[in-house]
Amino acid sequence: MKLTRATEKDIPLIQDLARKSWEHAYAEILSAEQMEYMLFTMYSMEEIAAQLQLPLYHYYLIKDESDSSYGGFVGYENGYEEKTTKLHRIYLVPESKGKGVGKYVLGFLKEKTAEYGDRRIILNVNKYNPARNFYESQGFRIYDKGVFDIGNGFVMDDYLMEFCLENQEN
Repeated sequence: MKLTRATEKDIPLIQDLARKSWEHAYAEILSAEQMEYMLFTMYSMEEIAAQLQLPLYHYYLIKDESDSSYGGFVGYENGYEEKTTKLHRIYLVPESKGKGVGKYVLGFLKEKTAEYGDRRIILNVNKYNPARNFYESQGFRIYDKGVFDIGNGFVMDDYLMEFCLENQEN
């Protein structure tokens, strides 16, 4: 498995991977209308291009070197809050799940977070998303919850999770 930094030329691939992942991960959690709205707003060409221009926002593509396919992507932002990196998105296509890819990517994220000098990683996870269990198995804990208005009459009902690098055993 290899992580490669995404560029603007990769935006259509990111959009495709997001759709494949979301159709599997959120089919029973979100309405089709909310999923389309979120994909349209969060993964528009303009939105991703703007994020790629931010010096502390990073997108990486996850490539399976055994067959040269892309299994997903990760997007995170160093310095989101004081000494804190925010994991904005980590999405895997269904074929990549259960192969240790998520664990590998979180290990990569922990390294990048430490290299930058941040000491904490935060993320939001839908309260009904089984990915919460994965994050907990990797040392994340729930520190709060929130309901966030995302427009068009839709909300995100999330747990806020964190991982503190000081607690990581080496």
